Amino acid sequence: MKLKILGTGTATPSLQRVSSSYLLLTTWGTILVDIGPSVVRRLLECGYAANDVDMIILTHFHPDHTVDLATFLFASNYGEVTREKPLLLLGGRGIERFFRNFVRLYHWLSPVGYELTLKSLPAGAFLLDGLSIRTCRVSHNPESIGVRVDEAGSVVFTGDTGYAKDLVALAAGADLLVAECSFPERKVRGHLNLADIKKITGKAKPRQVILSHLYPDWDTFEGVLRAPLLLGVDGLEVEF
Repeated sequence: MKLKILGTGTATPSLQRVSSSYLLLTTWGTILVDIGPSVVRRLLECGYAANDVDMIILTHFHPDHTVDLATFLFASNYGEVTREKPLLLLGGRGIERFFRNFVRLYHWLSPVGYELTLKSLPAGAFLLDGLSIRTCRVSHNPESIGVRVDEAGSVVFTGDTGYAKDLVALAAGADLLVAECSFPERKVRGHLNLADIKKITGKAKPRQVILSHLYPDWDTFEGVLRAPLLLGVDGLEVEF
């Protein structure tokens, strides 16, 4: 599998980082994890279009993780090439209601020439032709989920969360953990800092950890990160 990090930022505007989003390339297909502001443009910059994506996973419904879903769905209907292949939209509890409200607000987003399947997976497993997706509930919003994808390798996305025991189990032995680490030291409810990350990785023991969802506190951080921790940057690619 190959992971392209489209964005490592937050809702705070930044010229260096767009909203946290990840493109996962698997044998099964292409998976987009979260789709906040500017993500569809970043897809184009990486050589991909909306029609190349087979599945979108929403870790939760906050604007910095979902706003560009409107751009994506509009492009699927009215882009240079109308989408024809199916699209799977997976999320936590309430994904169906979220999507209904989304389309009610922007009525032209309903699929025109393709099939859209909504999959609610608050916690559990979902198998797709050799691809395994597992989720667990995490500590942020009621719908928030952590996500693990296994195929030839394994990658876990924490989504936005505070420390959660179920997340430790989900990340156990993973090749790659993409962890939100909003602040190096500051403790904010519903988010992780370095102390939390070290607690999680000490128990779960992933091979590599990429820190993402980075607030401006990181711009003045003078500490040293040691393996397996790596500070994420937009455009980073990882194969595993």
